[in-house]
Amino acid sequence: MKDKIQHIYYQHYRKLFFIPLLIVLLAFGSLAYHYYTTGDIVDKDVSLKGGTTATIYTSQEFPHLEQDLLEKFPEGDFSIRIIEEFGSTTPLGLTIEVSTVSAEELEPALEAITGLDLTSDNYSIEFIGGSLGQSFYAQMAVALLLAYIFMGIVVFVTFRTPIPSLAVIFSAFSDMVCTLALFPLLGIKLSTAGIAALLLLVGYSVDTDILLTTRLLRKNSKSLFERLVDSMKTGLTMTVAAIAALGVGYFLSTSYVLQQMFLIIIIGLLFDVIMTYAMNAGILIWYLRGKKKGDQE
Repeated sequence: MKDKIQHIYYQHYRKLFFIPLLIVLLAFGSLAYHYYTTGDIVDKDVSLKGGTTATIYTSQEFPHLEQDLLEKFPEGDFSIRIIEEFGSTTPLGLTIEVSTVSAEELEPALEAITGLDLTSDNYSIEFIGGSLGQSFYAQMAVALLLAYIFMGIVVFVTFRTPIPSLAVIFSAFSDMVCTLALFPLLGIKLSTAGIAALLLLVGYSVDTDILLTTRLLRKNSKSLFERLVDSMKTGLTMTVAAIAALGVGYFLSTSYVLQQMFLIIIIGLLFDVIMTYAMNAGILIWYLRGKKKGDQE
């Protein structure tokens, strides 16, 4: 098994680079198509584009609530989530989000559909203006951009060689692009918490790339493949442990915000395995073998 893996890395390292690159190009294509059809690279929730969020605290269930609301507001982009207590299937309430219906219109419609007398004891509602939501989105996007810029500076200062440094940065960037490309397919709407998860993903994804690059660039008595295997053992252990912990949090948490953050990081870490040990490893092997030939000449 070890010999087969070594053969793949030594004889097909160029293919290892192009397969993840194809995935990244498909991800860019998916984001471009979504932008062309909707005007945004991903769908955003009311916290980023503005809208109304209403919460009803009741143990009653309303399975046709979304359908009934769409009959009253055909243009509404409703998102309805059940609030549950940990370890119980009894609902504590539900949250309704919509960006195209005002609070004044939504409240009487909910009373008519649910038959509930909505008061401050069992109901809350808030409205985020479109300009405020866009401001949140712009600020978070700038924070994400700055995170990548400073990460890139640290990587360049650490390795001081262009190709390995660019490989680390591109691999980490690819993790985010591929993760975002899955949002429309999974029905995920990006929120402020989702952007926070993407910021965390920058750190989660770059550590395995830095570990791999450090091990391969450091010359010692071990061969290039042995250093690669050592890095994979440590890196994959870290990644699997993180995915396991986040998976438990995703399935046990009753908070939609936490579930979205956990899911985004899990998806990013799965892509990180491909980008780190296929694309980044392929680039580094190509770079080091080419450098070795140059030194021999």
